[in-house]
Amino acid sequence: MSQSPRDAGAHGRVASGADSPSAGEVLAEARAEASIPTSRGSADDAVEADQDLERRTAGAPAATSAPKGSLWHDRNFLTMWSGQALSQFGAQITELAIPVLAVLLLNASEWQVGVLTAANVAAFLVVGLPAGAWIDRVRKRHVMIWADLVRAVALSALPLLAVLGALQMWHIYVVALVMGVATVFFDVSNQSIVPSLVRRDQIAEANGKLQSTEQLAGLAGPAFGGWLLGVIAAPFAILITSGTYLVSFAALLFTKDRETLRPAHEHEPLIKEIGEGLRWVFRNRLLRRIVGTTSVSNFFNMASTTLIAIFALRELGLSVASFGLVFSLGAVGGLLGAIATPHIVERIGEARAIPVASILFGLAPLLVPLVVLVPSLAVPMLVVAFFLGSFTVLLYNITQVTFRQRITPTRLLGRMNASIRFVVWGVMPIGALVFGALGQWIGVVPTLWIGAVGQLLATLFVVTGPFWTLGELPDPDVQPLEDGGESRR
Repeated sequence: MSQSPRDAGAHGRVASGADSPSAGEVLAEARAEASIPTSRGSADDAVEADQDLERRTAGAPAATSAPKGSLWHDRNFLTMWSGQALSQFGAQITELAIPVLAVLLLNASEWQVGVLTAANVAAFLVVGLPAGAWIDRVRKRHVMIWADLVRAVALSALPLLAVLGALQMWHIYVVALVMGVATVFFDVSNQSIVPSLVRRDQIAEANGKLQSTEQLAGLAGPAFGGWLLGVIAAPFAILITSGTYLVSFAALLFTKDRETLRPAHEHEPLIKEIGEGLRWVFRNRLLRRIVGTTSVSNFFNMASTTLIAIFALRELGLSVASFGLVFSLGAVGGLLGAIATPHIVERIGEARAIPVASILFGLAPLLVPLVVLVPSLAVPMLVVAFFLGSFTVLLYNITQVTFRQRITPTRLLGRMNASIRFVVWGVMPIGALVFGALGQWIGVVPTLWIGAVGQLLATLFVVTGPFWTLGELPDPDVQPLEDGGESRR
């Protein structure tokens, strides 16, 4: 399960995440997307050479090496984190405002909403793989800076068109496409930059703080957005998000990283480097199963993600404020999930946490279409669905992201993340179009049932895998291969 642009849907896509907050210091970081090198001579030689370089330079002083102890004392990380926190809050407003704009103001059909959702995530399918290979050649922080600027400018076009009285659905499609491309570059860079900001033993804590902030934004953002949309028109609420991207842009300008770029003579042809990232991911049998569950779950989750606004605002007749409140209360589950993950992992084991979380995550969407049987309980039932989904998505994502970041060499982080996202998010634009068409053809509620059952079946990849007997996931030096054996690096 891998979460996409937003943590939503009936409960959220399974994501690309981070680590749990922490009451002491957390162990598991973020989802799974992982590993195998392809290379210039031998894949194994390339990995070993990279690790030898890392070992030789590990003790060398860096200009911005992180201080010992908690990241609460690391001013550099806190600068980046504060910008991210505000932009995530703003993004939650837009995640609510754009569907409201399309459904209530422009009277979009199920198919049009499907096209809009597809436009928002199409970039992961179209440019996801080359973006990862390219990002591994450049400074990731610089990519994030430019992506924030592009997103701020693109979003600002919507209120301008609204003021001119010229806003149409195709304008929103174009903005969604531009935002999607910028988000691909930003997210892949963001997920790959953490090891260059903090020490390796702080990666889990850093990911936990970033993920917890995202959940806090999901907690307050939709409720504030729902209130805001009752006060000002949707296009103008979007301006707030544009402003938060500019704040993130400024924070990144003042952030320092310790990233060292590979010399240009070490660059392979782009297609070969893309292949290296894909092989790194799909040679690992545990990661293959995680990617299977994540991608299938994300595909079927698009039924809810695409149709939830129409279902809630038209079919159930909820107000915009109530709709925003559902997301906010549901996000409490994500916040608690981030806090609880290290304790759950300690109790049942890192490996077992993955199938346990996926089963519960698969059950959550079944509650959404059931709401039509008791419409008077629509809000509490939707809150429970979103709460359970958010909680278990965080448990799943934190565990698997930590695993993949832990085992992936630095030089492959961008391609590893892009390869995973290409698969697990690349299915989403296809799902959005399929379920948008189905919603218009057979109706919203039957389509939601199809999506819910599909998400439950998606858990079979990890539920039938070796996770139950492993207890803990392998160390970076031990890789489970496709034949069931192990490879030491």
